[in-house]
Amino acid sequence: MSVVISLDAGTTGVRALAINEAGEVVRLAYQEFTQYFPQPGWVEHDLEEIWTGIQNVIAELAGDLDETVAAIGITNQRETVAAWDRATGEPLHKAIVWQDRRTAEVCDRLAEAGHLDMVRSKTGLVLDPYFSGTKFAWLLNDGGVANDANLALGTIDTWLMWKLTDGEAHYTEPSNASRTMLFDITTLSWSDDLCEMLGVPRTALPEVRPTSGRFALTADTTALGAGIPISGVAGDQQAALFGQACFEPGMTKNTYGTGSFVLMNIGQTCPAPVDGLLTTVGWTLGESEPATYAFEGAIFVTGSAIQWLRDGLGIINEAAEIGPLAESVDDSGDVFFVPAFAGLGSPWWDAYARGTIVGLTRGTGRAELARATVESIVYQTRDVVDAMARSSGQPLTELRVDGGAAVMDLMLQLQSDQLQVPVTRPVNQELTAVGAAYLAGIAEGYWDSPATVSNQWAVDRTFEPMADQAATDANYQRWQQAVARSRQWAQPDDTQF
Repeated sequence: MSVVISLDAGTTGVRALAINEAGEVVRLAYQEFTQYFPQPGWVEHDLEEIWTGIQNVIAELAGDLDETVAAIGITNQRETVAAWDRATGEPLHKAIVWQDRRTAEVCDRLAEAGHLDMVRSKTGLVLDPYFSGTKFAWLLNDGGVANDANLALGTIDTWLMWKLTDGEAHYTEPSNASRTMLFDITTLSWSDDLCEMLGVPRTALPEVRPTSGRFALTADTTALGAGIPISGVAGDQQAALFGQACFEPGMTKNTYGTGSFVLMNIGQTCPAPVDGLLTTVGWTLGESEPATYAFEGAIFVTGSAIQWLRDGLGIINEAAEIGPLAESVDDSGDVFFVPAFAGLGSPWWDAYARGTIVGLTRGTGRAELARATVESIVYQTRDVVDAMARSSGQPLTELRVDGGAAVMDLMLQLQSDQLQVPVTRPVNQELTAVGAAYLAGIAEGYWDSPATVSNQWAVDRTFEPMADQAATDANYQRWQQAVARSRQWAQPDDTQF
């Protein structure tokens, strides 16, 4: 008997999961790590703390594991950047997290200098501090990181592969590379023009290998021991798209996590950029297969808004309380919450938006705020899906959902009502980790092909539209008014930047 191990390095914690041939999670270990906020709008992680967490969850999993390990898959928070010394393996700075806003003014200056068209055409991205490129530039210009022969740069997948192989592997793959603002998604290679624009040395960047394929073998310094193939790596949202078996153009998923990310498979031809959306690489299956591309709508704050209700306001004690509390009232009492704590992502791309609650009255209580928070997740998803439908020319017929908040029946029913399409929750909710496992297992022959993923994907529940469309559209228009009040609240010269 054997299993595939998936390492899921998220934004707030790391997990190790053992997945069997039926695609079932048979064991799981989890550990949170610290979030650092050195200044308003800045978010950092300790790279050694992430690695220690990975070692701990691997050791916990291995302690109960009777099966052999056929392969390791890795999935990770994207856009978060790491810098370390090749000679010592020591981090040169804390990781700068995807949510971090410190390079907003840099992005403004690049846009003013006329670089936006090149960025859009080569990368499918926009000039926003969300992406890795300006973070790398900040490390080199303001973060005290020396540009010398020992410099290694990468995203979290690259850092973990380096550690798992004791410094033998400095690799990444296209789904993560396509989020850096340094990678040409049409040629699937690092762009000299973009590296020069940002002052990032190409020699410090990792080698790009296929998403599904053997990268390296583990060293004896890992908790699982030496010689296990690392054979599938993908950014968390692309891994979820794969795990949701969205293999045909037009198939779409939303992962409700710290943020929410809507991805639509758009096939193996890279389209021209479209307003409000990102174009990203979904995956590459081996050296000979063409890349699969996706439209993406990135929503920065959804699950973390629930965490804020818990940790910031103290109106709930556990995140699981949000659903029942929101369901205890029929509506939000015309209260709208725009959780733009880190600016607004798709389709607005406003780095200077800030969190806003409008419509408060003396009758507003905990339940109304909880309901407004749940509804904000639903409305932000509609913002993105409407933009996708306009851009692709293909109306959505179904939304497949996963992630922590997808357990909330109320939210998924509201989502179906707003989109006026079925919203389908699969039996297996660990699809980010399972997607990475599938990518690794297919590379090693543990599973035959992506068809296995489709065959193992099973429905838990489908939510059909129930509410009157005129009423849902009216509420959505009120949401749009609230968004307008949140936009451009901060200014480039504000001290909070």
